[in-house]
Amino acid sequence: MPVLSDDRRMVAEAILARYPSGRERSAVLPLLYLVQSVEGRLTQEGLREVGEMLGITTAEVEAVASFYTMLRLRPTGTHVVSVCTNLSCALRGAGDVVVAARAAAEIGQGEETSADGIGTDHEEEWLGACDAAPVVQVDFANHDRMTAERMVELVEALRSERVPEPSRGRAPKDFRDASRILAGVEESA
Repeated sequence: MPVLSDDRRMVAEAILARYPSGRERSAVLPLLYLVQSVEGRLTQEGLREVGEMLGITTAEVEAVASFYTMLRLRPTGTHVVSVCTNLSCALRGAGDVVVAARAAAEIGQGEETSADGIGTDHEEEWLGACDAAPVVQVDFANHDRMTAERMVELVEALRSERVPEPSRGRAPKDFRDASRILAGVEESA
């Protein structure tokens, strides 16, 4: 069964139309985000569909998908909570934030996603906001100068279906919405 419905296939064609003839491969990231917005992750079927649209192999598409941490190849919760663990963040308490995030979300040892599916915890090597360390992203929106206590509040808010306001910009409503934004798709599904 295809991942992209007829309506989503039209959106994919509009994404492809943004790129000049002969440069269609450049659409691989937005197309992957579009597929991710439908499934909440990238499955082999979704990777195959993107490859067919671009005239490249599934392996070539998977090589791109496996490189970027914002693209998920495994089941993912409603929200993805990324904690920066680079040196700047580590020195300012990121280790405590990771422990608090996993405890508050009740994510077991060796697991990534909470049993209730509300969140996936992801340690990120660098989120590019060292001046605001430690940084946490919820569905790719930054929350600066995070503490263990604030992390618990953030997880509780997500469980209550309240998406906390990020430090700047607007908060996507969930991981799939964030993927639609990254695909360049304006409407919500």
